[in-house]
Amino acid sequence: MSVTLQDVADAAGVSVSVASRSLNGRAREYRISVETEKAVKKTAAKLGFRPSQVARSLRLKRSGLVGVVVPDLSNPFFASIAREVTLAAEHDGYSVIVADSRETTANEEKLIEQLLGRQIEALVVCPVGRQHDHLAAIDASGLPVVLVDRGFAKSKLVQVTSDHRCGAQRATELLLDHGHRSIGVLQGLPGTLPNDQRIEGLRAGLAKHDIELDSSMVAGDSFSEHSGYESARQLLSTHPNITAFFAFSTPNALGALRAVSEMGLRVPEDLSIVTFDDIPFADFMSVPLTTVAQDVPALGRTAAELISKQLRTGKRPRTKKHSIEVHLVNRDSIREAKQ
Repeated sequence: MSVTLQDVADAAGVSVSVASRSLNGRAREYRISVETEKAVKKTAAKLGFRPSQVARSLRLKRSGLVGVVVPDLSNPFFASIAREVTLAAEHDGYSVIVADSRETTANEEKLIEQLLGRQIEALVVCPVGRQHDHLAAIDASGLPVVLVDRGFAKSKLVQVTSDHRCGAQRATELLLDHGHRSIGVLQGLPGTLPNDQRIEGLRAGLAKHDIELDSSMVAGDSFSEHSGYESARQLLSTHPNITAFFAFSTPNALGALRAVSEMGLRVPEDLSIVTFDDIPFADFMSVPLTTVAQDVPALGRTAAELISKQLRTGKRPRTKKHSIEVHLVNRDSIREAKQ
């Protein structure tokens, strides 16, 4: 049987209100003596009393909870974002509930509804789809909402994203500098901000060399390993002259590596590859991947800081879109194109 606040009060010989105020650090405010406060705390510890967080939330009209929804917790990129938000939120005294939408908008909406039912005070989302009406509605209700990584170009929601366009342009130029002109593109989900901005960066990089993007060289429908695998096989079958792949995510690249191996090709001897995103084990792969590395800690910290400031002040940030710089990590997966 659990110990109640009434049990503590009876054992300490004080009223329930005195016991509550002593345990909640409000003794001085209500002129409760130091001796009484110590006696109540000692009694509570002896009885093994654990305050009810639900009751406390109802009393204070706040839960101290922040909801975080990501597309895939098995993806190190999203797991790292969730971790950074969690660390920053906990530093400010909040607890975090993390949920995995499994890359579907339907799951994302369902999970957010469940989090709202838990009376979360703020929401951080890495959205999965092309629509954001459900997120805009929550933001309009007054709940602080921050989007991370996958924002929306025309949205007024607070967003923290990497400089996808710049990163993609630099990756494209790196391949071109190594003589690659037949580049297969393994894209993510078309119509999403990261994918579309990476396409823009790809076009800009090609344009510097007076090359137009051939749409038949672009394949894929998600940022998953399966999409990378299927897209790589498709492109190598229809365009056997491909000398390099630009994968729009690390899972896309891992799928491509499997496809390339199954087709009897080697990276980088027969085919070069560069990918967007970096992963902790990229250096330790049999072929260390050249990547456009996103600053994941900065993405998570910035999102958490924006949430924290809104919770403290009750005001929305004036700047809605926050762009985080990326950098190119040149490893061993790119070689000079065979002429």
